[in-house]
Amino acid sequence: MAVEFMNHAACAYIARDKAWFREEGLELSTYESYVTGMALAAALARGDIEVAYICLVPAINVYANAKVPIKIIAGTHKYGYGLVVNPDKVKVVEDLEKPSIRVGCVREGGAVDVLLNRTIDRYGLEQGKILNKVQRMNPPKQILAIKMGQLDAAFLPEQWATMAEEFGFKIFFTSRDIWPQMQGSVLVVKEELIKSYPQLVRRLVKVSQKATDWTNEHPAEASEVMSRVLQATGEKIFPVKAAKMAAKLEITPALMSRSMNRLEYSTYIDPKVVQQTIDYMVGLGYIKEGIKAEDILDLRYLHHE
Repeated sequence: MAVEFMNHAACAYIARDKAWFREEGLELSTYESYVTGMALAAALARGDIEVAYICLVPAINVYANAKVPIKIIAGTHKYGYGLVVNPDKVKVVEDLEKPSIRVGCVREGGAVDVLLNRTIDRYGLEQGKILNKVQRMNPPKQILAIKMGQLDAAFLPEQWATMAEEFGFKIFFTSRDIWPQMQGSVLVVKEELIKSYPQLVRRLVKVSQKATDWTNEHPAEASEVMSRVLQATGEKIFPVKAAKMAAKLEITPALMSRSMNRLEYSTYIDPKVVQQTIDYMVGLGYIKEGIKAEDILDLRYLHHE
């Protein structure tokens, strides 16, 4: 199993912390955390991961481009991304076009990069004035750059967007403002797992649903759990360079609470939203050819629950 080093994967971290996977007879031979969905997608493509909690955009990418035979079996949350800015430098969205404004984002093909492009479309900004100067770096590196005064704006996933507030940045907008009903992360499995062990897949969905319900019913405790497990995991994430950066940053329960409140935790996933995301990625040239949402979705276990 692999997860993103973010509260996007709260249901996985919490289920493991409370031993709910084990209670369902799910023994995890590996449990790896990756700094971004793109890094996790690369692990999926290598073939050593069978189950992943990953952002929808890189999941689509690895299915459509790398031809990795995966199925999305549940959602984990909606939203969970945003633009953070130095309020002294960026007062209106058009300020992002100014040559002097330094903008950070993950590399092309990530969920927040898609949000960056969506922002350009939504506000009619000049693509070249922004994309040509974007500094591509992973989220912890962006936070350290913000801390050192090297960025004026950054497109970030949670919990990193909220962490930027600790260093004087403000949330300019979130994905909820730019992309209504935006699907954040999803639970994916290799197709072979469904074919060979369907009951195991059913139990995975059951545990994810249990942890999602618990997160929504106990937000304060969920924030404390996530703060603790992410702080402990920071030194062990992949790639190793990112771990060194993440280990320098503190993830407090208060920060985690603010961040998690910006997500909508739910296993529900709307096929229409998935198709919209696929179509938008085709338009950006991030996937070579369009696919049907129904080809990557297998929601029978979710509906059964």
